[in-house]
Amino acid sequence: MELQQLLSVTRRAIDTYKLIDEGDHIAVGVSAGKDSLSLLVALNALRRFYPRHFTLSAITVDLGLGNVSLGPVEAMCRDMGIDYHIVSTQIGDILFDIRKEKNPCSLCAKLRKGALNEKALEIGANKIAYAHHKDDLIETMMMSLIYEGRFNTFSPLTFLDNTGLYVIRPFLFAEEADIASFARSQGLPVCKNPCPMDGYTKRQYVKELIGDICRDNPGADKRLLRAILDGKLKGWPEAIEHPRYKSKTQNI
Repeated sequence: MELQQLLSVTRRAIDTYKLIDEGDHIAVGVSAGKDSLSLLVALNALRRFYPRHFTLSAITVDLGLGNVSLGPVEAMCRDMGIDYHIVSTQIGDILFDIRKEKNPCSLCAKLRKGALNEKALEIGANKIAYAHHKDDLIETMMMSLIYEGRFNTFSPLTFLDNTGLYVIRPFLFAEEADIASFARSQGLPVCKNPCPMDGYTKRQYVKELIGDICRDNPGADKRLLRAILDGKLKGWPEAIEHPRYKSKTQNI
């Protein structure tokens, strides 16, 4: 995928759900994986011509596992003129040494989000951008169905009452395979996920399950996405019909 294509799909989500307002200071949550680094590049390119002016910062929450080098990410942010902040934590120790969690994902996410939100407020950001993409959206919906018995998934725009921050997800319409292709073509300094649970989670199981469903039923991923977009889920902002994206959205 080329940058122009990534910008197109990113802007479509931003315009459809009005994710960016004039004067926003957006803190991008950077895990140093392909998705978050690609989002940082896309938003940095977008701010050069987007009609609403915004500033960017990048924040990485270091789990304290000691097996990831963030130097290349720091250099990338410096080259783009983006302030980069590393939040050092002992989340890894808490999860694996102290609590010895067998299913640490939920607690890990809560602790990481807390550290990220705190830093975002400290640097004066009013929005946090996550790199969740279309595949994540569908997987979260399937996990909700299977493990919670309800039809639900994350929203492209969420207001956090306890902090006053907004969470935005500009990659809502981007496919993981395309993002991976973009990251490779750009030579982004992608770091391997340092978590020892990577590849052994419920999300990985659901990802593989959806893969099987789509292989047996071509186009199932598009229909699952359409079910979400038309589902009038609680907390979702109203989609803005823009002539530029009308045909593309209808074909999802």
